[in-house]
Amino acid sequence: MIELREVTWDHPDSDRLRTDQQAEIAVRYGTPDSEPGPKPSAADITIFFLAYDGGDAVGCGGLRTLDASHGEIKRMYVIPGRRGTGVATAILRHLEVEARSRGWDRLVLETGDEQPDAVRFYEREGYTRIPNFGYYADSELSICFEKRF
Repeated sequence: MIELREVTWDHPDSDRLRTDQQAEIAVRYGTPDSEPGPKPSAADITIFFLAYDGGDAVGCGGLRTLDASHGEIKRMYVIPGRRGTGVATAILRHLEVEARSRGWDRLVLETGDEQPDAVRFYEREGYTRIPNFGYYADSELSICFEKRF
């Protein structure tokens, strides 16, 4: 059973999972920094969750406030050995509930063209491709999505 816990951005398990995610992305894109714009930080992430199975952190995801009615999903990640087991879906559903509880009617996100698994996941979960926005507007590698509630 997956348990979702709100944690601080700098929680040790949060740091570890985000570091693992960035290492995986660096391999996929062939560069240590493929993210357009500023990296998320404790100062701009509104809320962050870890998914635990027993005592093991197996995934994470957070929300960044963009304005009064919508936010951005940041740092969604599930460890490779737990992909395809429902962990990502549980995290995403939790983020969506959190967004609605804040009065948001829309979530947006950015993924990349070297992450076809993420693209399939978000499309399956009802996210629709949109023009690249914000820092991603001029990024040829970025693929952006939204979901309205």
